Amino acid sequence: MSRSPRPKSLRLRREAWGFMIGSACFALGVVPAYAAAVGPVWDSATFFLGSLFFTTAGFIQLALSGRRPPRNAWRGADAADWWAAAIQFVGTILFNVSTVTVLIVAANSPAHEFTGWRPDAWGSIAFLVSSTFALVAASRRHELWDPMARTFHGTMLNMVGSIAFGISAVGAYVYPASGDLRNLAWANLGTFVGAVCFFVAALLARRSDLAGEAKPATA
Repeated sequence: MSRSPRPKSLRLRREAWGFMIGSACFALGVVPAYAAAVGPVWDSATFFLGSLFFTTAGFIQLALSGRRPPRNAWRGADAADWWAAAIQFVGTILFNVSTVTVLIVAANSPAHEFTGWRPDAWGSIAFLVSSTFALVAASRRHELWDPMARTFHGTMLNMVGSIAFGISAVGAYVYPASGDLRNLAWANLGTFVGAVCFFVAALLARRSDLAGEAKPATA
């Protein structure tokens, strides 16, 4: 008895694990008890590690979307799916830059007031734009080469998470005159809520993959 080969979508669509681990790192990093227990350097390293998992997952998603725009780059579900993946991948790289910058600051000056993660505005904008394209793709998922790639509930969760990350970026704005954050509570709460939304969306995507893998055996 042998199983029929799994389709490419089920063999390769493993970005869910990366998004789940990355989201868990971001959610953990803003928990005050954790930050106090590990100190500013390791707390900053937690965010940086999470951003690396985001980028890895984002690259897998982009690769599954074709790595380059479809023939008609501005029309159709496949085009929206590709742009969602490409812009999200850029956003994850921007988060890499912001998190490693804060990690370097924390390592050089552990007593610095704003160690941890200072949300990146451009990365958050990229996530919002990506989520918008993803909603378009999800609304026409029957046209996608992999209909499991976008589900409406998962895409909505990602949109809510992107909005929360955007709020965190607004709260993390630093006033030039004083050097103070605009609203630390917004920054932390937005990051936590966004990370939880991304985690749940990735978990649901993973469960969909597992359900799709449950294929009957063939002789």
